[in-house]
Amino acid sequence: MRLSLDRLQPLGRALMLPIAVLPVAGLLLRLGQDDLLGIPFVADAGGAIFSSLGLLFAIGVAVGLARENHGAAGLAGAVAYLVTVEGAKSLLAIPADVSAGQSGPMADMLVAAWKTKELAKLGVPAGIASGLVAGALYNRYATIKLPEYLAFFGGRRFVPIAAGFAGLFGALLFGLGFPLLEAAIDTLSRWVVDAGEIGLFVYGVLNRLLIVTGLHHILNNIAWFLVGDYQGATGDLNRFFAGDPTAGAFMSGFFPVMMFGLPAACLAMYRSAAPERRPAVGGLFLSLALTSFLTGVTEPIEFTFMFLAPVLYAVHAALTGLSMVIMDLLDVKLGFGFSAGLFDYLLNYGLATRPLLLLPVGAAYFAIYYASFRFCIVRFDLKTPGREVTERGGMPNELHGAAGGTGEDRARGYVAALGGPANLVTVDACTTRLRLTLGDDMAIDEEALKRLGVRGIIRPGAGLLQVVIGPSADLLAGQIRDIVKSPAAQDHGEHMMLALGGCANVVSIEQQADRVTAIVHDITGLDPSLMNEWAGRGWRQVGPNIVHILPEE
Repeated sequence: MRLSLDRLQPLGRALMLPIAVLPVAGLLLRLGQDDLLGIPFVADAGGAIFSSLGLLFAIGVAVGLARENHGAAGLAGAVAYLVTVEGAKSLLAIPADVSAGQSGPMADMLVAAWKTKELAKLGVPAGIASGLVAGALYNRYATIKLPEYLAFFGGRRFVPIAAGFAGLFGALLFGLGFPLLEAAIDTLSRWVVDAGEIGLFVYGVLNRLLIVTGLHHILNNIAWFLVGDYQGATGDLNRFFAGDPTAGAFMSGFFPVMMFGLPAACLAMYRSAAPERRPAVGGLFLSLALTSFLTGVTEPIEFTFMFLAPVLYAVHAALTGLSMVIMDLLDVKLGFGFSAGLFDYLLNYGLATRPLLLLPVGAAYFAIYYASFRFCIVRFDLKTPGREVTERGGMPNELHGAAGGTGEDRARGYVAALGGPANLVTVDACTTRLRLTLGDDMAIDEEALKRLGVRGIIRPGAGLLQVVIGPSADLLAGQIRDIVKSPAAQDHGEHMMLALGGCANVVSIEQQADRVTAIVHDITGLDPSLMNEWAGRGWRQVGPNIVHILPEE
């Protein structure tokens, strides 16, 4: 099970890149509607993004999975997707009634329209599959060397070529297997719909529980982009923006929790803090509550009590599932392009069904969250922020949010706390957390990370680390990558990984006083020319899979 979860971690991270375009899609689509600005070309521009989700997932997932998040993988993902979809169209069996009574150009147009509409139902699965294949091909063949007469097509240029041929297999799968795949999606949709309130409750609970692993993104993709069909638009989110009045069941229940419940939890934790510590934690809780209320970004709040007080998180997960049920029973249908915050609520108010009912439900949820959190914290003496016992008294380390400074200085503090540039194999981010691959798990300084203001630290598998930062995680990840790739750290960054045969070939890396010791899976995977360039003072093999490298001083 651990191995399976480890392998799903990169997919959960990669899915966030294409999902990040949805806010602009929803914004353009809504602003262009007649009930807002009434500008058709703006609405059509937003609609174009929704109609091209398959292609966007192919590009985004490929880039998210590829080493260095290189754009060549995105090109390969697009190639694989286009070959898959267009090739599958030629293999579809056309029902006789599609062009009945028509001939010539009109019949061809009807057939083409039918093919496009039918394959659109599987656009997102085809895009995710194409992205997975392209990302894997990039990581495997980005440094491939071909014979001299084909050298131009070697390295990264080889990846889109290989992806194109891989797309042919995708075309066979989606073309010949379309009836089975369509039936599988329809069966899944009917099963989810038939599950009714029980299914919504389970979805809400699992959505919160899986946050700790980051795998809730995979669960969300099934609900938001696969379930149901409305005029060719599939998935709860996609159907909502396409105007389906029945869509929104898998989004509505998040609004009472994110806009009202979790801010109330912040108030409860603030009121439960020791009186002398309330001024110190007040700013923290106010910032977290406003972030959740306005934008629907909740992880910074959740990680303040997820590990310190698991019983509170169990209550939170159960209340989320209950909210999904309540909103569905009241026939409230709300949707979002980003998350269930005030901005999305106001923007999409015109598309919603019975949106005003959010206010009384939200008020009730504010009271329920405050009462339940306050009771549990006091009754069980839970050590939420502001209630911890420290040796020196005063505020605990994890509340020193300014310890690392800002900007580049803060990023350098993270690099040092994470074991230095040589220990950072890959640096990625999703909405609120850094997602890292490390050379040595034990090289990180957890206390230093807490002093920098980290909300939580998760170890999903060997060599993998997630650091919960907040909404600034992506910006911080970019700053860290800049430091790792700077001339001073270049020998310990991307160049090192390529010289050692890529991330997949590296078992561990240890920075010692005057050398780097690397253990690899396959010693033949090393690139001698890159090793010579990196190891300015030489390198040598000291064991079956061990090398010592002496970089330039």
